[in-house]
Amino acid sequence: MATKRILVTGGAGFIGSHLCERLVADGNDVVCLDNFFSGRKDNVAHLLGNPRFELIRHDITTPILLEVDQIYNFACPASPNAYMYNPVKTVKTSVMGAINMLGLAKRVKARILQASTSEVYGDPKVHPQPESYWGNVNPIGVRSCYDEGKRVAETLMYDYRRQNGVDSKIIRIFNTYGPRMQADDGRVISNFVVQALRGEPLTVYGKGGQTRSFCFIDDLVEGAVRMMNLDDFFGPVNIGNPAEFTIMELAEKVLRLTGAKSTIVFKPLPQDDPTQRQPDISLAKQKLGWKPSVNLDEGLKRTIAYFKRVLKES
Repeated sequence: MATKRILVTGGAGFIGSHLCERLVADGNDVVCLDNFFSGRKDNVAHLLGNPRFELIRHDITTPILLEVDQIYNFACPASPNAYMYNPVKTVKTSVMGAINMLGLAKRVKARILQASTSEVYGDPKVHPQPESYWGNVNPIGVRSCYDEGKRVAETLMYDYRRQNGVDSKIIRIFNTYGPRMQADDGRVISNFVVQALRGEPLTVYGKGGQTRSFCFIDDLVEGAVRMMNLDDFFGPVNIGNPAEFTIMELAEKVLRLTGAKSTIVFKPLPQDDPTQRQPDISLAKQKLGWKPSVNLDEGLKRTIAYFKRVLKES
């Protein structure tokens, strides 16, 4: 198989760094682009000595010209803490970033895959969520910088395909977790694991009855790579784990697996926080032959081991 030159935007982020690692291991030349707003050099430090890997500090709201065969557009803060800290920048990254990357794809005839999100479904009225569901998003809420930014990025992917013949694809990523998540990123798994390991109370928002589906990082990367390399399917396609858990069930699992004696404290539910989130992955099974293989207990064990190391070093 000929070596591909592949651009990964947001490549020093949690998901992007695992993707870079996988693509290099598969024998590709990988260009990792990141402005380090939420990505970290530490995530890709182990790849820096590899001749197949290069790292460029760049913000995709500004155009860049590179000769590449494929573009994985993963640049965008994905944790509420990060994207609500600078909502205007978040929208710009999703919208102007997509325009710039699509312009590049058009110019060099590269295939581009957009990392979209289950947040395009908003607080869904349909459960589980199939790709045909148009969503229920508050366009002026505190999370809309992320939700609507990703919805516009999807629009652009399809408009560039229809108008300019750009080879564009879309995956919708559901809650993903694993090593290299940031300890303070505000997502529920990292929150619970770090709180438990520090012996602090676990913070549950609302009554803990809201549900989430958690996909381990290796499974997600596998789905993304399969989607990129499939010729006749453009998406969007859901990539996530359909096993659904309440937040209280997750808290109990984390306490059991860490052996922590932490208590649980309840706080008010944040605005527009979805009550249910579960992917319908029939399309991914049918088109990509993909389904997740790491269950929550196994994935949590690997994530807990990672955070134990990180907290020991900090």
